[in-house]
Amino acid sequence: MEVTGDAGVPESGEIRTLKPCLLRRNHSREQHGVAASCLEDLRSKACDILAIDKSLTPVTLVLAEDGTIVDDDDYFLCLPSNTKFVALANNEKWAYNNSDGGTAWISQESFDVDETDRGAGLKWKNVARQLKEDLSSIILLSEEDLQMLVDAPCADLAQELLQSCATVQQLQHTLQQVLDQREEVRQSKQLLQLYLEALEKEGSLLSKQEESKAALGEEADAVDTGISRKASSDVTLASHILTALREKPAPELSLSSQDLELVTREDPKALAVALNWDIRKTETVQEACERELALRLQQMQSLHSLRSISARKASPPGERQNPKRAKQEPT
Repeated sequence: MEVTGDAGVPESGEIRTLKPCLLRRNHSREQHGVAASCLEDLRSKACDILAIDKSLTPVTLVLAEDGTIVDDDDYFLCLPSNTKFVALANNEKWAYNNSDGGTAWISQESFDVDETDRGAGLKWKNVARQLKEDLSSIILLSEEDLQMLVDAPCADLAQELLQSCATVQQLQHTLQQVLDQREEVRQSKQLLQLYLEALEKEGSLLSKQEESKAALGEEADAVDTGISRKASSDVTLASHILTALREKPAPELSLSSQDLELVTREDPKALAVALNWDIRKTETVQEACERELALRLQQMQSLHSLRSISARKASPPGERQNPKRAKQEPT
């Protein structure tokens, strides 16, 4: 921005509030104290006090501490008194100067070499200031910012936050735990993703295996069905008889005499195939059916005999001695 002659000149009757500031040129250790009411006033005085050539305008004012460009009057008014400014003429670049600590002047060449390291150091300071203003902003910090605070020197961080070293150590320990938790969550997500991919692959393999088994099962069922149909065609028993033989513990007691007779007449081998039994079990059941049938026939004969005896005992004695004769008609 160009410096104008009327910049920063208050109107008549206006109360001027002056802010004390410290000014120096880039690559210089000599500082000048001035009082300015606004940025334009400070730029104008910087050109006069620091003997900046008017041809090198516009002049940019930056904070000597970290090179922050100050181009807003409201921000300028919020800065504390005796803030240090560096006046950069035309296209000059800010160079870090640690002259306050009594160390040797750092040249532009060394600044270019160590620019990355110093930038990282200043960055964690900015994050610390943000945390100092609002502690709740810690939940919004990125992992990179958290790691910078953890790696920052404890004494420097304590000075920046205006806290004791013990408090800062506890804070850094807490921040490290937050980083560890985020890393665990990330690894858990990665493991879960790998697990889901493995399940998907396993599912596709299992589906292929099931299809193969189903095809083989259909072929086997076709063969078994052919055999069972052939075996069933050799058996003349009704379905309720076969069901009773398969499911009843003593089928001979559940079947009628006619059904028992049919079972005993069946070929044992054909019946074994139809019932899916071994030949020995089939013969045992047939023998039990045969015994039950014989027992029932014997009981029927005994019952008939008892009925005959009862009928003879119930007849009158005369009828037994004089059997009826045909009645003769009179001549």
